[in-house]
Amino acid sequence: MKQRTISETVSYNGVGLHTGSLTTVTFKPAPADTGIVFYRTDLDAAPAIPALVDNVVDVSRGTTIGIGDVKIHTIEHAMSSLAGLGIDNLIVEVDADEIPVGDGSALPVMNTLLKAGIVELESEKQYIRVDHPVYYRKDDVTLSILPSDDLRITMTIAYDHPTVGTQYASFTITEDAFRKELAPARTFCFLREVKMLQEAGLIRGGSLESAVVIGDNGILNDTLRFPDEFVRHKILDLLGDTYLLGHPLKGHIIGAKCGHEKNVNFSKQIQKVFAGTRPEFLMRPYKQKVRRTPPALDVNKIMKILPHRYPFLLVDRILSYEPFKTVTGIKNVTVNEPFFQGHWPHIPVMPGVLIIEAMAQVAAVLVFGDNGETNGRLAFLMGLEKARFRDTVVPGDQLVLKAEMMHYRHNACKIRAYALVDDTVAAEAVMSFGIMQLEE
Repeated sequence: MKQRTISETVSYNGVGLHTGSLTTVTFKPAPADTGIVFYRTDLDAAPAIPALVDNVVDVSRGTTIGIGDVKIHTIEHAMSSLAGLGIDNLIVEVDADEIPVGDGSALPVMNTLLKAGIVELESEKQYIRVDHPVYYRKDDVTLSILPSDDLRITMTIAYDHPTVGTQYASFTITEDAFRKELAPARTFCFLREVKMLQEAGLIRGGSLESAVVIGDNGILNDTLRFPDEFVRHKILDLLGDTYLLGHPLKGHIIGAKCGHEKNVNFSKQIQKVFAGTRPEFLMRPYKQKVRRTPPALDVNKIMKILPHRYPFLLVDRILSYEPFKTVTGIKNVTVNEPFFQGHWPHIPVMPGVLIIEAMAQVAAVLVFGDNGETNGRLAFLMGLEKARFRDTVVPGDQLVLKAEMMHYRHNACKIRAYALVDDTVAAEAVMSFGIMQLEE
């Protein structure tokens, strides 16, 4: 497909939701490979702010981009309109510090852009093509993107309020679906939050005409545009926040309980994995080794030491090994692990007990002699102390498992073990082992 822009300059105006500023927004055509660039025309020299995730400076109740002291608030509905209409290149001139809220949906921006007309350029559109999963999780919020030939967004939200409750929706993002199913969905807030937001200096331009307001007994507006309007608007926001990657995505995004902060962090996670610049976009984040370093123990030697076998052997390689002192091993976590079939199919996370098991298998190697000689012994896990899980482990991660001997005697030992992903501790524990001498 070809890159797109609009055919002529067009404007609209209104009030900013949070600042209350009266703003005129002017959209202008831009040549290929320009991207989306905002300009503050009310300031000297009209400073530019490219609409990129690295320029996000605030995510409190909306997405704000900025460079230095120059900011533009609440750009997510404009960005979702550009993503939904497939517009790659655009100059956006703003004569205040916030995009007008309109009716709280993407309709004002979308209808303005459609009025201008959309045209194709000569250059090919450049996609971020997701060829392996990327996962993000914080607190009870989860986001993932899986390989897909199209952009699809699946969302689940859950609120402790009977008017909203739990809602689920899933859409393949086409221009037609965006125009009919997503663009009309309005932002929403709870009446109990209004006073708090006003005291924080927000929603100065808010009203029943610019958002769906939810009271104790139902919505204060006349009616909803869709029975599931709330989850549709969350999809709308996520579409806009991920378009800050600078290119359209091709993948299936699955989200639960999302908001702007988590959307932006998820976009940054995708950027880490699929980093690059025009025109050669896809560049892998890892460096290929010129020469492989021989492991201290390969998998064949590991299987001579440990009794575990498929599907319970959770060590692929011992990188370094000093008997009775320290050991480092690795476990490559792939989506083909049998436990991911049930934990959990749509949001695969390695069970904590299996992380502990992998740590224990590496730690058990410490009780063997040079070159992994067992001398007829086996180490049995007898106890755990100070076990902590600090981060999730998902497909594509490499667990680096480290262990050091704390105390040792002929029939028992205590070992401190860690599991790391990208130099960050995912789990740790102090393990006690009993050592059994087996008869031949």
